[in-house]
Amino acid sequence: MKKLLLSTAAVAGLAMVATPAAAQVQLELGGYFKGYGAFVDQDEATGSETNDFDIIRNTEVHFGGETTLDNGLTVGAHIEAAVDQGVNNEGSTNDSFSVDESYVYFSGGWGRVNFGAEDGASYLLQVAAPSADSNIDGIRQFVNPVNYTSLLGAGNVPGGLPITSGNVGGIDYDADASGKSDKFTYLSPIMNGFQAGASFSPDTDGATENGIGLDDQDDTIGATYELAVRYEGQFNNVGVITGAGYSHGDQEDDTNGTGLTDDREVWNVGLDLDFGPFGVGAIYREDNGAQDAAGFDDEETIVVGADYTTGPFKIGASWYEQDNTFAIEDLDTTRYSGGVTYTYGPGMTFRGSVGYIEHEATGINPNGGDEVDATYVTLGTQINF
Repeated sequence: MKKLLLSTAAVAGLAMVATPAAAQVQLELGGYFKGYGAFVDQDEATGSETNDFDIIRNTEVHFGGETTLDNGLTVGAHIEAAVDQGVNNEGSTNDSFSVDESYVYFSGGWGRVNFGAEDGASYLLQVAAPSADSNIDGIRQFVNPVNYTSLLGAGNVPGGLPITSGNVGGIDYDADASGKSDKFTYLSPIMNGFQAGASFSPDTDGATENGIGLDDQDDTIGATYELAVRYEGQFNNVGVITGAGYSHGDQEDDTNGTGLTDDREVWNVGLDLDFGPFGVGAIYREDNGAQDAAGFDDEETIVVGADYTTGPFKIGASWYEQDNTFAIEDLDTTRYSGGVTYTYGPGMTFRGSVGYIEHEATGINPNGGDEVDATYVTLGTQINF
């Protein structure tokens, strides 16, 4: 993503592709491995017992190709596949190969266009706060050191709405309302530090990569529109990164009067400041979850982080506060994180962090009290290749 944001972006129109030219395609092969040992002490659902120590990991393989034509147009394709997903026929975790992103892009001095299954502009230009370990408390959580099926399965939230295994996604703040649905994304050139972007997803919920999807489906989000802007620069030797994004997803139908009851709206704003080796930043994100019914409310997230870099070491900490987690009214989340990252080679880091997370809701703990919590320690490595 860093390469994407620092490059000039987006093609003004596909008419520029018309002039044929001979060019050699450069193939790419890469990816990453993120692997950790995790120690955790957490509240557990009645009849459930989690491991005190386990191994957690996330691995992807990236491949594609790119060429620049004689007319200056750059054309490329990019595919990402997750290889740590799946369950075998014995019910245990097993590696698999699942495509996560698949898109083509066209770029030149006028910018860049992405076409296919990829995150939208609101996420691509989103500003992140400093973190203890960006894989755990960053803009998107890649590995999870807490078993949320057990932690949040320990009770019910107000109104009798159960917290189930369907609510076990990462506790993060990525602005990805459209997910990896097929879309057009335009990213402008960077001009005096400013960059803007826009995305259109015709059918956010539909898996229609080889066919036409259905419209007016109950409890689904159809077309999603995104706008975002970002600025990177310096003022009086202070590095500044700031930006904002907004996405709107059209609810197709609500025949049953249950499930999704409103259009989905997500917006975010962020600011990151660097004072020499010190960094500090904050973000705010709001997501209505496409819900406008009793027992649901807008999910509001605030993250504040700070870090200090000295040589190959980066020391970081963050505070995460979220009201109405999963858009469930009065289910609130707080997380504190601290950690160290050590760079031991190009694209290679050792990472260690400690964190405490707490969820509060009336009667959430069947053993008594209005909270469940978890404390974790992680030690691991990330290798980019």
